[in-house]
Amino acid sequence: MSNQHDSPVQEHFSKLQRFRQAAYGLITKGRDALFELSDAVLQMPRVQCFAELSCAPAFRRKWPSVYEALQDGRLNRGELCKLYLLQFSSSHPLILALDHTAWPRVWANTLCERSYQHQPSPLPGHRPVTIGHGYSTLAIVPEANGSWALPVLHERISQQSPVQQAAAQLQAVCPLLAVRPCCLLDAEYGCAPYLLATADLAVDHLIRLRGNLALEGPPPAYKGRGRHPIHGPKFCFKDPATWPEPDEIQAGEDAQSGPFTARIWHTLRFSKALNCPMRVACLERPNAAGTRRKPKIVWFAWVGQPPPPAWWQRYCRRYPIDHWYRFAKGRLHWLEPKVATPQQAELWSDLMPFLTWELWLARLVAPDQPLPWQKAQPTLTPGRVCQGMPSILAAIGSPTQVCKPRGKSPGWPKGRARTHRERYDPLRSEREKLRKDRQGTRTIGLKTNSLPANSNAPPPIA
Repeated sequence: MSNQHDSPVQEHFSKLQRFRQAAYGLITKGRDALFELSDAVLQMPRVQCFAELSCAPAFRRKWPSVYEALQDGRLNRGELCKLYLLQFSSSHPLILALDHTAWPRVWANTLCERSYQHQPSPLPGHRPVTIGHGYSTLAIVPEANGSWALPVLHERISQQSPVQQAAAQLQAVCPLLAVRPCCLLDAEYGCAPYLLATADLAVDHLIRLRGNLALEGPPPAYKGRGRHPIHGPKFCFKDPATWPEPDEIQAGEDAQSGPFTARIWHTLRFSKALNCPMRVACLERPNAAGTRRKPKIVWFAWVGQPPPPAWWQRYCRRYPIDHWYRFAKGRLHWLEPKVATPQQAELWSDLMPFLTWELWLARLVAPDQPLPWQKAQPTLTPGRVCQGMPSILAAIGSPTQVCKPRGKSPGWPKGRARTHRERYDPLRSEREKLRKDRQGTRTIGLKTNSLPANSNAPPPIA
């Protein structure tokens, strides 16, 4: 580790220590076991099962306490969110990123509130669907170039859609910010329900739009008779004949994609969100590969205050949240525990943002300890900081108390009956229920039509 006697290093070291102490105070129940469990994650790069985290030097309890920490622990999620935001200066606008991912639990039949979730499949022909819990994440992207994404909220999606959960997260975080932020979103959030749910928030949105949308322009002028028009001419992305003359045309060259031409329209709207006008840009890149990941034509929308020049280039800063999902699932062992209740999964998921912020604050004092096949890096990534965290934890200490053994457990009482846990079917969304009902109606109609006209007639003999 760097020399702690240097003034800047000592300042960062003290800031990390204060952050850990403040987070420890926000764990309201089971704080010692939960905090030592979080340190064990940073010390164990690979585990074969969740209980193996008890073998870490930072975890000074027996292996059953690993699961008991998730069963008995409680923390204040709202105060932790405020603690994360205090680590940044309030005078600079933040770049936020929103996305959601799945925690697959396909065979957990006794886990309630599972539903069908989207999960990309690398195999051709396989549907990108899994069964489990969905989690929505609102993160800060601190750097223009880098792989750091700092989650502020990482919550389970329950009883609502990902769009509704994302709007609720923004409604909780935006009032805590002194400067208007900019939020980057994927094409799933480019819809009327999201714009209506976030219309009153002090936040700018940069959204990638699907290539098959149909919007509409401003309504025509009132002709003096009848109702004032509220709908405008159609604007179909796939039909250039419906495109009016753009309000702006910008041309330039990007370092990654080469030359580009951007045509911008200022007042396009969704038909179900007429009070939410958007600036829509059609970005043409003739040198792009033309694949799904690198298309030649990309559509973006800006919602909010007047944007800066070349505002669509900010969208590249959204990708670190995808890197964070891979980092949390792989290195932070997010998907490792096979918990029995959604509440235990939520508590374990709440530790993922805390661990990420801890690594972010330790990046300036962490030593670079590359593996033999790795090269030295001037700027450390989250994985590299993890490799140097054991020495930092040994120097910084732990605010937890030494555990007190409670003696031998009495075991299961004699004569007490054991019962099987209840099994649950996966929940279906309203859209899936409607689709299933329609399929059932078609099936009933086919069976009804196959009967003979005379209902008293005997069935045909095979």
